[in-house]
Amino acid sequence: MLRGDAASSRVGARTNIQDNATIHMTGGVSDALIEEDVTVGHNAIIHGATVRRGALIGMGSVILDNAEIGEGAIIAAGAVVPPRMKVPPRVLLRGTSGKVVRELTEAETREGAQGAIIYQQLALGHRT
Repeated sequence: MLRGDAASSRVGARTNIQDNATIHMTGGVSDALIEEDVTVGHNAIIHGATVRRGALIGMGSVILDNAEIGEGAIIAAGAVVPPRMKVPPRVLLRGTSGKVVRELTEAETREGAQGAIIYQQLALGHRT
């Protein structure tokens, strides 16, 4: 669900937002920006946060107001990113007060963008 009634939201090209994911924000406090080639897993909540290009947001994770997810980062399933946290590019974050646990390999860094491409191709296949 993408809500834009309280502030602005933007979703970039080739981004894949899966079933039951919610994109929202807090009026006067935050906007939601999801850049290109991002994969947002089932039941994830992005609440007034910025997600940079190629990131992978795991199923059931929660990203809170004014947090910023770096390019190519992976947010593990079920993780909680607290308000205003800046997650560096190309790292893995997990836990329910999210902590960066390590840098990603080159292959892992590409997972968000690759997922977006796979789902775009799937959609095109259904269209034909």
